[in-house]
Amino acid sequence: MSDFASRLRALRTKHKLRQKDVANKLGITESAYGYYEQGRREPSHETLQQLATMFDVTVDYLVVGRSGNTEYKQQLGRGTRLERDELLQELTDDPDDLYFLDGYLDASDEEKKELRRHWLEIKRQMRENNIKPTAPMSLRDFNEKIKKPD
Repeated sequence: MSDFASRLRALRTKHKLRQKDVANKLGITESAYGYYEQGRREPSHETLQQLATMFDVTVDYLVVGRSGNTEYKQQLGRGTRLERDELLQELTDDPDDLYFLDGYLDASDEEKKELRRHWLEIKRQMRENNIKPTAPMSLRDFNEKIKKPD
């Protein structure tokens, strides 16, 4: 069972819900939801957002298990979080971009500074080596690639 599937199952049981209850709230079949908990299927980004809202966690937590800085949820309330997610969705159609942006916004100031430093270094190296940007590897493919031992 994948880490995502384990987290999903743990959240469902913590909230004392049956698979059928969650499936109904998501508007999918019970077997489709069961496949998520078994690690046989992965939900769409929209479904991930619904699950995160339902269980009051971030998409980042569901996908990679990182809690991140969630103080904004307590301080600003749920409406602000949903407005931000909607704005991010308007900015990009790519779920990987949305996932990155959401994670970036939840990062601490130190983490953001480190991410910007890495980004600028990558851009500098690309310029120096005359490398033209290509279609990026999806975040899911990248994560799978780094999980596999060489």
